[in-house]
Amino acid sequence: MAPNEPNTISEAISEDHKSLDRYADNIRSAKSLEKKTKWRNQLTWALARHAISEELTMYPAMEKHLGEEGLHLTSTDREQHQAVKEDLYKLQSMSPSSDAFLPLLDRLMTDLHEHIKHESEEDMPRLEGKLSREESQALARSFERTKLISPTRSHPSAPNRPYFENFAAMLAAPIDRFQDLLRAWPDQKEVAGKHRSML
Repeated sequence: MAPNEPNTISEAISEDHKSLDRYADNIRSAKSLEKKTKWRNQLTWALARHAISEELTMYPAMEKHLGEEGLHLTSTDREQHQAVKEDLYKLQSMSPSSDAFLPLLDRLMTDLHEHIKHESEEDMPRLEGKLSREESQALARSFERTKLISPTRSHPSAPNRPYFENFAAMLAAPIDRFQDLLRAWPDQKEVAGKHRSML
């Protein structure tokens, strides 16, 4: 990739995956409850937005460009996302001081890594094979834009298919964003990579 060239959809998603791993590692290594809580909030914020954005941008593109194969792949992806969302829903309100917190975080990250492996080995190579670089970059821009308006908390009972999910996301996002104003966050200097914008 040339300097300043926009990311492809695979690159954008891979960057997010690396950030999610970093946030989970920061939770585990934080020395205080306050720091652990801030990194839990950061992980929740990033993962909730990432999952919804994939479901609203990448999955429809897979179904469009890959036909029946895309429908099968996205069905697996949605099942994997549901397991992650359910664990994230429990984690997002659980105190890191709870004995159940770290085992739940580990289960969440194990499920997430299973999903990431599926995406990187199955979804992305097939989708990128059907897209031009320009189409992939346009999809990556759409993925990033969608994260700006997505809910910032896990809502596992919400629909996970376009149009229904779009509507549910539009209802949940403003409430999530208002509540985010009341949460503690890591210092922006601590958040490597893309910076979180609260509004």
